[in-house]
Amino acid sequence: MINEIKLAFSENKLAIFISIAVLFLSIILGYFLETYLFSYLNPVAEDLTQKVESGVITLTFNDIFFNNIRIVFQMFIYGIAFCFSVLILSFNGIFVGYYVATTNNLLYTVLLIIPHGIFEFSSCILACASGLVLFNFIYKFLKALWNDENESARDSLVDCFGIAGDKLKQAIILLIIASILMVIAGIVEAYLTIPIANFILSILS
Repeated sequence: MINEIKLAFSENKLAIFISIAVLFLSIILGYFLETYLFSYLNPVAEDLTQKVESGVITLTFNDIFFNNIRIVFQMFIYGIAFCFSVLILSFNGIFVGYYVATTNNLLYTVLLIIPHGIFEFSSCILACASGLVLFNFIYKFLKALWNDENESARDSLVDCFGIAGDKLKQAIILLIIASILMVIAGIVEAYLTIPIANFILSILS
């Protein structure tokens, strides 16, 4: 199993690097284009803030986890359409960058993001990568099916799955690791992020 995990990472470095680049570039764009994004993202940010303050959304582990795990699985499933995994990751990155840019206390906001963000961002990167690998599986499967010369449909499907099946397995492995990281991120965000941020601020003040 450990070897399969290593292969999932080593054979899909490009997908992982693309996801890393997309996330950090989108965060940077969200931060520096805050003025231009205001009319689009401010209603979303205000609505989220109001829901949290009114109790419609509570920052409990369950709420945080189920919201974030939904995004993880969306990026995986939308890998069927290739670009949609990247678009979901981009939007979340832009929103994070925008949110940081609009805050009045940059240090405190960053401290509120970093503890769980280490795990959450890693999870999102791997989730996006898993979607890209899923697309790679579909591409290889269909390409093999197109070139297959078996007369039996069943034999064709078996042969083509044998050619492309490793990519599906690797996509699922990356998805599972992304989900585990998101569980950790949810625990940290719900129970540790604010105490850690307040502790660091108390040291610095």
